[in-house]
Amino acid sequence: MSNIQEIATYAQQNAAKLGIQKFDIYGSTVDDTSVQVDQGEPKQVKASNRSGVTVRVWNEENTMGVTSTTDVDPKGLELALQTAYEASFFGVKENVPEFSPEATIPIEKTTKEKAPQAPVSELIEKLLVAEKELLAAHPAIKGVPYNGLAQRDIDRFYLNSEGALRTESHSLASVYLYSKTEEEGKKPRSAGAYRIKENLADLDIAGCVKETADKTISHLNYEKIKTGKYRVVFSAEAFLSLLGAFSNLFNAQSILDNQSLSKADDIGKEIASPLLSVYDDALHPANIGAESFDGEGTPTRQVKLIEKGVLTSFLHSAGTAKRLNAQPTGNASIGAKVSVGPNFYHVFAAGTPEQELSLETAENVILIDDLQALHAGVKALQGSFSLPFDGWLVNKGQRISIESATVAGDFLEVLKSIVYVEKEAELTPGGVCPRVWVSELSITGE
Repeated sequence: MSNIQEIATYAQQNAAKLGIQKFDIYGSTVDDTSVQVDQGEPKQVKASNRSGVTVRVWNEENTMGVTSTTDVDPKGLELALQTAYEASFFGVKENVPEFSPEATIPIEKTTKEKAPQAPVSELIEKLLVAEKELLAAHPAIKGVPYNGLAQRDIDRFYLNSEGALRTESHSLASVYLYSKTEEEGKKPRSAGAYRIKENLADLDIAGCVKETADKTISHLNYEKIKTGKYRVVFSAEAFLSLLGAFSNLFNAQSILDNQSLSKADDIGKEIASPLLSVYDDALHPANIGAESFDGEGTPTRQVKLIEKGVLTSFLHSAGTAKRLNAQPTGNASIGAKVSVGPNFYHVFAAGTPEQELSLETAENVILIDDLQALHAGVKALQGSFSLPFDGWLVNKGQRISIESATVAGDFLEVLKSIVYVEKEAELTPGGVCPRVWVSELSITGE
């Protein structure tokens, strides 16, 4: 993607040559290096460079064809335009995608300098040190079966025949550690942590080691738990994974396809406790890999999904916005069918709680750290879930790890029965979120 301007020029010339009036192109290049280690040895080193463009062409009858290619030289582009043009005659007749009305709106450019990539040897060395420190943290920690240190450069662009042209690039570095214990006569226990930053130099690997060790050690003394109803506190990551599992709630495409827990006219309905606000905020300062435009060239923005418990808006592509008489929100990805998805959640406390709650004083609450088997235990269209989890029974600040248990409930009821949203937020891969307290949920011990 060395020169987007060149690609734009090729595309215009080839389109003119083929008699194509209307087209758009979205493309990206990802340059990725990642390493994994195992018991003091490098286990895997991966370097990849992936590029791809998606070309959409509309014909004289305004039906559309799509093709994707990894070949962005003049010949490759010409072929892609030709193929998409031929495909356009078989395109859908109803709700044909259109250019985003916002594809040419100027975006405030915050140019990010790409971070220089560190050599692979440095990645391996840093990860080996992290593994060694984790193994030394407690005699029971016998391995770090899942780990990874990665750096990535991303370039993306969007252009169309009406003069839209957007480009951006950024760098990311991330580390992931997941350790496992072995003790005589006891079940293995495990826990993990994750950190992300713009570059390797600023990546808090030590903090990741400490969090992984602390969590793993806190699971060593575990007990069975009685089946029953408990007050439950979701960690940031656990709450966001539930929110993600039921994101059809906010997804305008899902609503139009009748694959959502919401209906088009639910805007303004109270769906959660007034203590909860949820935004989708691609440009949140904590979002390291923030993207300033989506696959249709629409600028990304802060979208208020739930404001003090009230459903305030949906996530839109240009097409869903047109059909539901709304604005596009910058949440589209482009392909044969345009899909809609969240960018980066920002969950925070709204309103005034009846009382401040704290794990230091609360009695017999369950702190859920990590939900598992989301693909299997979630019925996204019924709203129900039944999921195994890692967590602790907390009594006045004392934590006892739970041997194994399942939490079950209805997501819309969970939203309504939130009794407290903490002030302190945490950064996770999916967004920024504090711990969320729910009045009660069914917990099944083994």
